[in-house]
Amino acid sequence: MSPTKAPFQPTPAPQIAALNPYVPGKPISELERELGIRESVKLASNENPLGPGEKARAAYAQAAMELGRYPDGGGFALRQALARHHGVDAEMVTIGNGSNDVLDLVARTFLHPGRESVFSQHAFAVYPIAIQAVGATPQVAPALDHGHDLDAMATLVNEKTGVVWIANPNNPTGTWLTAEPLKDFIASLPKTCICVLDEAYIEYVSDPDFPNGVAWLDDFPNLIVTRTFSKIHGLAALRVGYGLSHPRAAELMNRVRHPFNVNAPAQAAAVAALEDQDHIARSAELNRVGLAQFSGGLQALGLEIIPSLGNFVTVDLGRPAGPVDQALLREGVICRPVANYGLPNHLRISIGLETENARCLAALGKVLGKEPGGEVLTA
Repeated sequence: MSPTKAPFQPTPAPQIAALNPYVPGKPISELERELGIRESVKLASNENPLGPGEKARAAYAQAAMELGRYPDGGGFALRQALARHHGVDAEMVTIGNGSNDVLDLVARTFLHPGRESVFSQHAFAVYPIAIQAVGATPQVAPALDHGHDLDAMATLVNEKTGVVWIANPNNPTGTWLTAEPLKDFIASLPKTCICVLDEAYIEYVSDPDFPNGVAWLDDFPNLIVTRTFSKIHGLAALRVGYGLSHPRAAELMNRVRHPFNVNAPAQAAAVAALEDQDHIARSAELNRVGLAQFSGGLQALGLEIIPSLGNFVTVDLGRPAGPVDQALLREGVICRPVANYGLPNHLRISIGLETENARCLAALGKVLGKEPGGEVLTA
């Protein structure tokens, strides 16, 4: 008998046995394998359709010449660049293998069995995974208009609460919180409770009054702000993220951070991307135009959307999204159903190039029967 087929019943930690893993968006290669579809369009994972800028590409290529060497485990150059960019001390920077890695570091550092952790309904799926993986107890506040209800979250905070998680803008709904209520909420938390402000999409926000958590770090030593290079910087494949926090919090997280968790080409590309303001501006403008394109197109199809400040839009199909998603796949368009976020009738669509957005809208119109000869899907 093959060893892989021999009976095996390992005994995992109880919290791991009950854990539902994160399910990523379907890659193009998988769709091609399953359905034999070529030239498909992927609008499922909130990626930058422009990819990285030329400066980041060049820095990556240069660093790739030294693949036989370990990266700088402390990420000195990247941490220094981030410190300059945000006007903070380098000791406040924690680098991660994507911002997901930093979220996991927060949970591993500040949560344990007997502690509780609060997040919102419809919030990022990594929060409950990180909480449960360390044996802490998740506390889920009901959403308000698909976004964070700070009052409801506040009622769940007690002496056992170790971490509160807030995504602004939120994924997958695109909703957001304004400065005054958010700052008041953070101020109301016990000083022993860490507040994570997940700002993965903040570079897409053009409103100058939108709250920037980095500006509040001096006011709140229990605040950790997380950011990523996977979105507007276009480095999703390289997995680079970071957290900004009080130096003591950063020092504690670095105790459990894996050695060399950000590879050398990724560090080099991230430093270059941070300085490429032209590419950031082009990406933000493309997203602004694409959001308007989708908003108008989806409303023309008679569909209701959730207003978004991210690089995606979440649309209510008025019926279970699963069959619609499968029909879109057959049209070569990959989107993201979000039933696992408690939104079974919704589809999250990333903003792509103008032609990709148009193809998605046409395919959606077809499968919803909004054009002559289109396939009408029923619930």
